[in-house]
Amino acid sequence: MIELKKQISLSNLTTFKIGGPAKHYVEVKTEEEIHDALGWAREHDMSFFVMGGGSNLLIPDEGFDGLVIHIVSDQFSFSGDVVEADAGCNLLHLIRAAADEGLGGWEKLGGIPGTIGGAVRGNAGAFGPEMKDFLIYAKAINTKTEDVHEFANAECEFGYRMSYFKKNPEWIITQVHVRLYQGDALIFRDEIEKTIAEREKRHIQNVRAAGSYFMNPMAPVHIVSMFEQEKGVQSRGGRVPAGWLIEKAGMKGARVGGAMSSEQHPNYLVNIDNAKATEVRELAEHIKREVSAKFGVRLKEEAVVL
Repeated sequence: MIELKKQISLSNLTTFKIGGPAKHYVEVKTEEEIHDALGWAREHDMSFFVMGGGSNLLIPDEGFDGLVIHIVSDQFSFSGDVVEADAGCNLLHLIRAAADEGLGGWEKLGGIPGTIGGAVRGNAGAFGPEMKDFLIYAKAINTKTEDVHEFANAECEFGYRMSYFKKNPEWIITQVHVRLYQGDALIFRDEIEKTIAEREKRHIQNVRAAGSYFMNPMAPVHIVSMFEQEKGVQSRGGRVPAGWLIEKAGMKGARVGGAMSSEQHPNYLVNIDNAKATEVRELAEHIKREVSAKFGVRLKEEAVVL
């Protein structure tokens, strides 16, 4: 049986620490509970929103006038080189647990905030590897029809920070199967710590932010060339870092109310002083206008703005 609650604050359930209450709220751990929650929303003709780890998510200041279905399932198991994990499993915890089992290859994803379900949905990646490189299949429920389907890797239509699930949000991931490499647990653990240290060096750990707010955009050839010459690295697929564009547009450290573009990592819009969602959105629009004016490049949100 699901336990419905009323007027639950959502701010503490997100990495941004921003947002008002949910009119109705329920935590679900099993597919049966998800079906029950969807049935309750349908019976009461109520809008609903499904959330996972609360990263990459900006909740409105007024909250959500409907049912928030919070996936908190966190069971996982290992079989050979395969990890079977509930969508609600914390990604970093899972990467560490796999390393302890002598399974790795995805250590550079360590420190990406949120759950493995969210990581698959957004094809999360860092320092090269992406979730698409490891996924065998993802099990998902269609919230409109309640059909259940196992999506093979090719069916997930992965792209840069994109997947079938992001393009078709009626499908909610419930379980993920990934294939890793068998190896030395000590080497895998060391690689995780090096990755975390690199992220901390960039001051992008443990801040009140959604993660990278904008996707790295495709850019004109002359902009790509400018980036490559300045940074001495090759562009990946004709894209340049959004943070680099934001800094070059003079928006690093830009602030609206309690929201600021991080001085250390400008693509992190940080809640530094009880920021409101409206302030984050205003800052984001200001940044988009300045980057567009200077480079002719349109930034697009990676974060979900509810």
